[in-house]
Amino acid sequence: MKIAFQGEPGAYSEQAVFGYFGSVETEPCESFDKVFEAVASGRAESALIPIENSLAGSIHQNYDLLLRHNLHIVGEYFLRVRHCLVAAPGVQKADIRKAISHPQALGQCAGYLRERGIKPETVYDTAGSVKMLKESGARDTAAIASRRAAELYGMEILEEGIEDNPENFTRFLAIQPEAIRPVGESKTSIVFTLKNTPGALFKALSVFALRDIDLTKIESRPLAGKPWEYLFYIDFIGAVHEAHVSKALDHLGEYALMLRVLGSYRRFV
Repeated sequence: MKIAFQGEPGAYSEQAVFGYFGSVETEPCESFDKVFEAVASGRAESALIPIENSLAGSIHQNYDLLLRHNLHIVGEYFLRVRHCLVAAPGVQKADIRKAISHPQALGQCAGYLRERGIKPETVYDTAGSVKMLKESGARDTAAIASRRAAELYGMEILEEGIEDNPENFTRFLAIQPEAIRPVGESKTSIVFTLKNTPGALFKALSVFALRDIDLTKIESRPLAGKPWEYLFYIDFIGAVHEAHVSKALDHLGEYALMLRVLGSYRRFV
């Protein structure tokens, strides 16, 4: 299989690909748009995209791309993110004056950098920051990235686990052109819109409460081209082929102006 991901080789997304799919061929993409295009065009059989981080919240662009493309969520994966301070061979921690990385990684290590007087500088990617550092040869600069990125580019890890909060997890979604029928405990992701009337959202959510369906996430996003109207993204326990879920979705369809099932998939445990 060829699996697409966003970033350079050694990125956390590539680490998640190997964790979820095992030994596969990967296709690095420069943007999330390119990841979706790779799967939609058939250049890659599947992709793994980050959808939310336990510290930084949701990756809104990927919610928008899920709606824009006719692809299906077929799995999820949780990656424990451990940031490393990476430098050129022979460099000491005392030499470091600047750290480069993706803005989210820099934000997650802000306290560590501040305490040591290290100036953060934003670049496009975590693994890309290691690649840039290697190419520059700078000895007063470190990158913040994964252990794999350091090993891949022949750099040294000065310190591991430098994130301010150890409860740092990223949730990824596997996407592909065809839907699946999951086995075992499952999740379903949907998106819908509602009329802007009193009690509309209460009525929509009640279809799940009436059937004891556990909602695990709810997210609202602005509806493009319609100011002050919103899309609602919901994840819940259960699969569309289960009778109580099917009835809940039929019931929701009575209130929703638009309803789309993004996929049912096995729950990650």
